[in-house]
Amino acid sequence: MDTLNQEVTTTLGSYLPDDVTFLLKRVEMQTTDVATKEEAIQSGRLHYSEMISTEKAPTSEYMQLFAKAMETGAERMGVESARLAHAIAASVEGPVTLVSLVRAGVPLGVVLKRAIKSLGRDVEHYGVSIIRDKGIDDEAMREILSTRPVEGVVFVDGWTGKGAITGQLEASFKAYSDKAPEFVVLADPCGRASLAASGDDWLIPSGILGCTVSGLISRSILNKDVVGPGDYHACVQWDHLADHDISRSFVDEVWSHTRQALATEIPSVWNEETRRHHRDAADAAVAWVVKENGVTNINRVKPGIAEATRAILRRMPEKVYVSSPTDPELAALMHLIEDRGVPYVVAPEKIAPYRAVTLIQKVS
Repeated sequence: MDTLNQEVTTTLGSYLPDDVTFLLKRVEMQTTDVATKEEAIQSGRLHYSEMISTEKAPTSEYMQLFAKAMETGAERMGVESARLAHAIAASVEGPVTLVSLVRAGVPLGVVLKRAIKSLGRDVEHYGVSIIRDKGIDDEAMREILSTRPVEGVVFVDGWTGKGAITGQLEASFKAYSDKAPEFVVLADPCGRASLAASGDDWLIPSGILGCTVSGLISRSILNKDVVGPGDYHACVQWDHLADHDISRSFVDEVWSHTRQALATEIPSVWNEETRRHHRDAADAAVAWVVKENGVTNINRVKPGIAEATRAILRRMPEKVYVSSPTDPELAALMHLIEDRGVPYVVAPEKIAPYRAVTLIQKVS
């Protein structure tokens, strides 16, 4: 895998500089086609984080579906972000340090930073890589903790799927604190976050787009050819999609709803009983898909609307389980299913609390 450029740049991402600081190493590297990547991952020859595939521009038809998702989803995300901001401000006594998990956590983190700042609190926001089986970026965490107290660190992601990243975060955070990490998401269908706005598997608009709603950065990369000792985890910036980038306009629209909702009295948002119920139901749903298909590698199972959609966009899907093909919140997913000829199965009771689950093809 040839490295073309390992230069670290100070300008990374397309958000406003005050909204987020990405602690990532910007690189250029040879891309890997999806079929080759899938074989390398499943054979164990390479870890998924060692490769990157080129992102393509969403079609105009797909963006129309995204626009429909925004009609209701932007307001819900905005209101629920306000609820989360109040909850974070109430639970952290000193400076608040939001550490968004790249990429899905960053749009929510931007809105949360604006909200917590407007509540008069000392808050900073960073975008940091965490990689399944590898851990969180230690160099990035050391940089953050050199100036910010660990007690105020709150990790942010958009949603939970099976909970694999939650487990990875819990394991990694032991290097920095004896306490469990504070982990905040909008939607926690698998019941693994410490704070969530709900356990619903709902259509978070940013969940169905890639870099064009995440500051034009790629999924994070951990490959020894581009990441050396003392480096942050890497990413590619997809500048060829700059004309399609809506990262700033997206967070601005969500923020407009958050700002209005901040004045409202905020109720409690998550409790252990609800979390446990979701955890048990989610575990049963994943176990059913595993048994139904004789799955030996659970990483082939991608539950939740966002994960199921992203798996079709960047992996090789075998089939998709859906709660209902006419569910408006599954419109973008069904568009991809039909466009790419992916078989689907309607199984609402079996996959609840999820509304969609994608099964990746076994290729090795």
